[in-house]
Amino acid sequence: MDTAVLPSHVRLLGPFRLECAAGAVRVTPSGQRLLAYLGLQHTASRTVLAGTLWPDVTEEHARGSLRTTLWRLNRGRRSVVEARGDTLALSGGVQVDVHAFNRTALQLVNVPETFGEELPLDLFSCGDLLPGWGEEWVMFERERLHQLKMHAIESLSTLLAGRGRHALALEAALTCVRMEPLRESAHRAVVAVHLAEGNVVEAYRHYEAFRRLICDKLGVEPSERFRSMLPTCRYG
Repeated sequence: MDTAVLPSHVRLLGPFRLECAAGAVRVTPSGQRLLAYLGLQHTASRTVLAGTLWPDVTEEHARGSLRTTLWRLNRGRRSVVEARGDTLALSGGVQVDVHAFNRTALQLVNVPETFGEELPLDLFSCGDLLPGWGEEWVMFERERLHQLKMHAIESLSTLLAGRGRHALALEAALTCVRMEPLRESAHRAVVAVHLAEGNVVEAYRHYEAFRRLICDKLGVEPSERFRSMLPTCRYG
């Protein structure tokens, strides 16, 4: 690898990618897992990394594999991983897409009013964390990010509806419904947009479709919070 190649981005949402200005950089499977772990956890000791990434071999073998992986990652290019004593971390100039996602999603959930005209509509197309990876540390983070994404898109739907952008607000709410068909808060977001736009019949129709769905699937009724959105309904 040419020494001018300076890896600058680790992409973990969707298939793994290590990128530089010239494009994608080829990384071995063990290198991908090392960069992914550090990208998610920020820092880790050599002992933790070796035991987590090579759990089925001896400690000596695992540490040897870690040394080899680090050498392959850093040879012929600026260091992607840096050591701080026994602790390893991604180099300071390397950005991770998960971190940017976290900041944006949490801002949408906690302080949506701080967004100006430019809203983070790219959340719609944001992929799942490392699809196909079955490691426990990946699956835990995947579920956490999935739930955060759901809350963020629901907040985005509310924000868009409040600004009169009903078509996009409805698309955001329906995106959540497609992701989790039994999630009541997603269906409440759909009904809220219909009501904000004055489409009362559409709101009733969607509520009734959801009521039938969870009655058939779970044997339960929508919550009182959902029912109270349509106070003139006569259900149940």
